[in-house]
Amino acid sequence: MRQAYLDCSSGISGDMFLAVLIDAGVPVDRLFAELKKIPLGFYEFKRTRAGRGGLVGTRVEIRAPGEQPHRTLPDIQNLLATASLPAKAAAQALMVFDRLAEVEGRLHNLPPGEVHFHEVGAVDAVVDIVGTCVGLELLEISDLVCSPLNVGGGRVEAAHGTLPVPAPATAELLKGIPIYSSGVEGELVTPTGAALVSTLASGFGPLPPMKVNRIGYGAGERDFPGHSNLARLFVGERVETVEGRPGAPGDELVSVIEANVDDMSPQLYGYFLEQALAAGALDVTCTATQMKKNRPGLTITILCESDRGDALSQLLFAETTTIGVRIHEARRKVLDRELVTVETPYGAVTVKVARREGKVVNVAPEFDDCQRLAAEQSVPLKQVMAAAGAAYLEQNEKATGA
Repeated sequence: MRQAYLDCSSGISGDMFLAVLIDAGVPVDRLFAELKKIPLGFYEFKRTRAGRGGLVGTRVEIRAPGEQPHRTLPDIQNLLATASLPAKAAAQALMVFDRLAEVEGRLHNLPPGEVHFHEVGAVDAVVDIVGTCVGLELLEISDLVCSPLNVGGGRVEAAHGTLPVPAPATAELLKGIPIYSSGVEGELVTPTGAALVSTLASGFGPLPPMKVNRIGYGAGERDFPGHSNLARLFVGERVETVEGRPGAPGDELVSVIEANVDDMSPQLYGYFLEQALAAGALDVTCTATQMKKNRPGLTITILCESDRGDALSQLLFAETTTIGVRIHEARRKVLDRELVTVETPYGAVTVKVARREGKVVNVAPEFDDCQRLAAEQSVPLKQVMAAAGAAYLEQNEKATGA
């Protein structure tokens, strides 16, 4: 899987996103060939190298003569429908515009189809959005993760007057996404940039484990004193596990899947647990929680290897009543484990032995073995478990000569 990580420590705009993709290796001739399919009339596509705060990146500027029309969502849909763009890129671009129309409509109390895009409907914004979606496809990026977004501060001039930063549309688009301001006075995240990352990114957080093959830099319009106004893109291959390294034995990367339910019979959970373990879950737990509307509920948590995340999420949807799941990556430490058979007065018992750097840390008799022997011999279960522990200690002492 080719993965990309977008560093938005200086925010993101449509032109920065497109520029960083070009800088990371998008074939410009193929990109232009797709963009020319959109009937936008004459415009100039300018690509240069620009310095920002001591660093250099690709700068993209799209200029069109004359006053730009205020296009609506149906106008944009018609433009893209006649363009014969790659199917995935076209679908993603439409999703971005749909999201913009929904947010603008909510802010101005209009149906999405009646929203007049101002800046976002201009040629440069259309090229930025469609070019970004096409660029991701040309780089064969199947998973985009984004950093928390630095939104900037102060005020910005827009079609509706002077607005606070982040602008209302930007703020709406970034609901539920981690944002912050480093104190830079200026609009670092534009509505176009916010719509792109909120629609296209699969997650937001720190740089995930990956083998980086390419790094691109996309320059923003302004050059702030003491601040590198650049977006940065890491492109590479996803790393499923973290290789062992000194000081961190047993590290590995796993997926954690969570879902909240408050309308499900407890009988369904028992069946789901069995199905999830059979489907490859490493562990499944449930925790009592208080849900909205003051109802008691359950939080179901699944621990699994990263490549099982999609399958187990689908199982959650199929076998429980949840309508949404949360997935995040976590680093866990595990001890080396070994199964040892010991002889007790009641019969053979398997003992699980856990070691860290060769040293025994935990010893635990297998419960099922002890339960079976306790029932067969009509003795207390705790007596069988104690005998198994003692048998292991004796066997280990003989083996080590202690």
